[in-house]
Amino acid sequence: MSNTANLKKEYQEKIVPALMKEFNYTSVMQVPVLKKIVINQGLGIAVADKKIIDVAVQELTTITGQKAVATISRKDISNFKLRRKMPIGAMVTLRRELMYEFLERLVRVALPRIRDFKGIESKLDGRGNYTLGIQEQIIFPEINIDNITKILGMNITFVTSARTDEEGYALLKEFGLPFKNAKKE
Repeated sequence: MSNTANLKKEYQEKIVPALMKEFNYTSVMQVPVLKKIVINQGLGIAVADKKIIDVAVQELTTITGQKAVATISRKDISNFKLRRKMPIGAMVTLRRELMYEFLERLVRVALPRIRDFKGIESKLDGRGNYTLGIQEQIIFPEINIDNITKILGMNITFVTSARTDEEGYALLKEFGLPFKNAKKE
């Protein structure tokens, strides 16, 4: 619980004043906030092996501390041997305390464990949101490497209330996300 308080307190005491100064906001309410973090695994290989979904849901639950759910397909695609309502992925949405806790563990523990890590790309989606792709789930210390049957990747999406990429980038940089390069205009 103390970790959560750290990052939330840091947001209120350091990040808000820094962003107000940088963007000349007149009210604290204009400062962008991190609304939620969505972690998603698309598992097309699960069409052949149903147990992969159960393992992925279990791993995501372990990593985030919140129950993950299986995602299902919306339509039939015969080329991929895919039927409607088949489980093809796993996802979890984090908000409030769990979100801050996960963000802190991601920035301080998991990302530094990536081999040859030089920072993450600084390309946002146009509305101040950012998606980070991770190739291996084993960078998280909660995952026991001995129990891994398959290396699975995931997308981590940071949803902010920022109206522009510039504001979203500044917010995420203040939270400690290790972006590769300085802003390119």
